[in-house]
Amino acid sequence: MDRTDRTPGREAAAVRAADLIADVEAALAEATAPAPAPVPTAYRDETPVPAVGTALPVAQPGRAPMSQKATDASALMLAAGAGTLMAGTGAGVALWALGGVDPLALALAVGAPVAVVAALSRLVRRAGQAVSEAAPVTHHHHYSGPVDARQEHHTTAPTTRGMFARTTMRTGR
Repeated sequence: MDRTDRTPGREAAAVRAADLIADVEAALAEATAPAPAPVPTAYRDETPVPAVGTALPVAQPGRAPMSQKATDASALMLAAGAGTLMAGTGAGVALWALGGVDPLALALAVGAPVAVVAALSRLVRRAGQAVSEAAPVTHHHHYSGPVDARQEHHTTAPTTRGMFARTTMRTGR
């Protein structure tokens, strides 16, 4: 035997090569082996559930059980509360921001649109009164041929009281 075969560097390289060959052979054996069966992650019990059980009722988390009308009213109250909170917060922020404004200028800025709306509504009301007080339109009927002496006139008068309406029809001769 040669002295070069027993050097520590060559022996370490041979051991490393043998380990590498063993690792490659193990990887090849693993790659060719069949895959293990999949492990189920859920189970569905197909037995029918009894209509009435023997367990006592237990309070469930969330809202308490109530009728559909009560649920709708509760949701409406929650929405109204949230809307009121937002409107109040907005008004508070606006008042805080307007704290340094001159009171006369603020009164003029807020009162001017109200005065304009009031003036326009009065103008429209006066114009409506003027139209209704105008002379009534005269109707002339010209007939050719024999005319029956009987004439009928129908008046339809809808009346509204709150959210209920009634339409009456009167026949005049």
